[in-house]
Amino acid sequence: MKKLALLLLVLLGVAHFATLSRCEDDVTEEKQEADEEDSDDEEEEDDEDDTEVKEENGVTVLNNNNFDTFMEGKDTVLVEFYAPWCGHCKQFASEYEKIAQALKENDPPIHVAKVDATVANEIATKFEVSGYPTFKIMKNGEAVDYDGERTEMAIVARVKEVAQPDWKPPPEVTLVLTKDNFDEIVNNADIILVEFYAPWCGHCKSLAPEYEKAAKDLSQRSPPIPLAKVDGTIESELASRFDVTGYPTIKIFRRGKMFDFNGPRQHQGIVDYMGEQAGPPSKQVQAVKQVQDLIKDGDDAVIVGVFSSEQDAAYEIYIEACNSLREDFTFRHSFSSEVTKLLKASPGQIVISHPEKFRSKYEPASHTLAVEDSTAVSEVQEFFKKHVIPLVGHRKPANDAKRYTKRPLVVVYYGVDFSFDFRKATQFWRSKVLEVAKDFPEYTFAIGDEEDYAEELKSLGLSDSGEEVNVGILADGGKKFAMDPEEFDADVLRDFVKAFKKGKLSPIIKSQPLPKNNKGPVKVVVGKTFDEIVMDTQKDVLIEFYAPWCGHCKKLEPDYVALGKKYKGEKNLVIAKMDATANDVPNENYKTEGFPTIYLAPSNSKQSPIKFEGGDRTLEGFSNFLEKHATKLSEKRDEL
Repeated sequence: MKKLALLLLVLLGVAHFATLSRCEDDVTEEKQEADEEDSDDEEEEDDEDDTEVKEENGVTVLNNNNFDTFMEGKDTVLVEFYAPWCGHCKQFASEYEKIAQALKENDPPIHVAKVDATVANEIATKFEVSGYPTFKIMKNGEAVDYDGERTEMAIVARVKEVAQPDWKPPPEVTLVLTKDNFDEIVNNADIILVEFYAPWCGHCKSLAPEYEKAAKDLSQRSPPIPLAKVDGTIESELASRFDVTGYPTIKIFRRGKMFDFNGPRQHQGIVDYMGEQAGPPSKQVQAVKQVQDLIKDGDDAVIVGVFSSEQDAAYEIYIEACNSLREDFTFRHSFSSEVTKLLKASPGQIVISHPEKFRSKYEPASHTLAVEDSTAVSEVQEFFKKHVIPLVGHRKPANDAKRYTKRPLVVVYYGVDFSFDFRKATQFWRSKVLEVAKDFPEYTFAIGDEEDYAEELKSLGLSDSGEEVNVGILADGGKKFAMDPEEFDADVLRDFVKAFKKGKLSPIIKSQPLPKNNKGPVKVVVGKTFDEIVMDTQKDVLIEFYAPWCGHCKKLEPDYVALGKKYKGEKNLVIAKMDATANDVPNENYKTEGFPTIYLAPSNSKQSPIKFEGGDRTLEGFSNFLEKHATKLSEKRDEL
């Protein structure tokens, strides 16, 4: 009986345990479901409003929703903008927590916060955060940049300095120019950099802190180089006077004379560029050997002005001529009688000598210009440009944009190498080019290494010619011509150039096949039909140059098609598009540097297309553009 009773008790216990387990499972499932519902609710609440201010290891966590509220009434707050994936941010996290602790012990305590800029993008954009980590010291709601060392000691010291009751931000170093002070300041400055900006311009806002940092650094230089700015929206007379058509526009002025600024737009880049610009455009040479070495081993024209002294009027004209061309040429001058003798010149003359490797029996070894008191600066500059390249020079990527922009340009491609082992072979082929170049002074001739210009050879259809030497002509309007592959010599080259001169050659145009059906609202243009469609002087043509992979182009397409439908009834207006990756654009006036690029080719001005530069790439935006610029619309509408 005892065993039976014991067995019953065990069975009852097992049954009770099973029931209890089922109950617990049910409760667990219900709890999980409730937790999931609560989690969903919390996520919805977070999406809608995340104003609660939290702390992580002593650092306040801020976001789009609580940033402004938290800043109210607080004198000083240190804020770090970070990205969760940023290695520098991760490494600095523990240091930042120490900074928070140190500033909390200040009297009065100073708040330390952080913002995930990848989530709180509104706040990050507001404070122009472009890198991580970025530190801002908020002083009564206004942001003060922190540019010092990223150490606890340096950051704490700077924040405490800004937290002082009498602290005020230092005045801007950048000068503010108006019509009332512009001429006085600019005309009396040996060199000054001036930015024309608009308050609403995003690029101007991004440039502003970099420009101010550069102004601060350059103000401490000896002698200082001032940086200034002009609000072009207020000082419209100044903007118009200096042909400012976009913002920011930056110009260099030397004693009131304007020069282009072609430098970078970052703090250190501006400092370095202006440091170079502040120096003289020509370097003085005193030793004969300096000039001899340049002529013997140089790779570009050697330009030397020889003068009696710095007070020589010819020297002043020379320096002024050099100033605006200092980025395109290397200038030198000398007051040495030995250098003057070496160059077979007289004081007051400028001599251009070509390096020995480029000399030939068909051209003088040097060119000389005598500078008189009456010589115009422009005359000196034309002298530089006319004689800077030899009869047959070496075209390469490093000098292409500065030396070989004139068209037509006859290029002979082969293995160009002026090193000792290969110079003889290089000069062998170059000598044959010289024989022809002397008979066509109206054209520019050059040799180019086939590896440097592999893509250009491909566009000419000569990549697989099988010939050691190939020839192409780059002509006006972006047209290019290829010589049929055959064994190269002077006579073959001469015949090719003669055929080009007589108009007997057909240009090489990369082109997709002509579309079988081209009756849609947007006409498809290919390389072979560009001139026929776009350059038709009877019609206005709006053409979009696009790339198949371009996201902006894909986004634009519905509005562009709608535009085509809207104006389909206009017989003298064509809405067109062209895949610029699969077709040549055989006209240099239609430059495509990004996608999409859109031009209006007016019926009466095909060589001066109007670029669509508005940000409003919508049906309405395009319509407004056409209503304003088209010349062939059948219905007259009010100007917008």
